[in-house]
Amino acid sequence: MLNVYLSGEIHTDWREQIIAGAKGLDVVFSAPVTDHAASDDCGVSILGAEENKYWHDHKGAMVNAIRTRKGIADADVVVVRFGEKYKQWNAAFDAGYASALGKSLIILQPPEHDHALKEVDAAALAVTREPGQVVEILRYVLDGTLPG
Repeated sequence: MLNVYLSGEIHTDWREQIIAGAKGLDVVFSAPVTDHAASDDCGVSILGAEENKYWHDHKGAMVNAIRTRKGIADADVVVVRFGEKYKQWNAAFDAGYASALGKSLIILQPPEHDHALKEVDAAALAVTREPGQVVEILRYVLDGTLPG
C-alpha cells in the first residue's frame, strides 16, 4: 500500500481527479485542510483572536503545520500541485520539506511554471502536467503496468 499526501493548490478539483482515478489501487490519500476559510482562521478560532493580520495568519500557519508535517512524514509519496492562479509559497515549502525528508516527490504543474520551479522540479522524481499522469505513476509503482 502507498500512503500519498496531496499538497498544494486548493482552487481546482485535481485531488478528486487523482483519488477517483486511483480507485482499485492500494493507495491511501491524505491532504491539508482544503476549506480556505477554515485553513486561514483555524489558529484564531482555536487559540484566540488577533488584531494584527500577521499574527492571525501566523497562528493559522502553525496549527496547519501540525497536520502538514504529519501528512508528509507519514507519506510514501508526496504530490505537490502548483496551480495557475496564485503563487503557492506553501506548496514550494511542502516540496522542500518532503525532499529534505527523502520522500518520493511528484510535482504537478502547468508548463508556464517550468522556469520558476526549476529547483523544485530538480528535487522531484517526476514532473507531471495532468492529474491522470499522477495516477498512471501510482499504478506503475504498485502494479508495474503501463497505460494503454
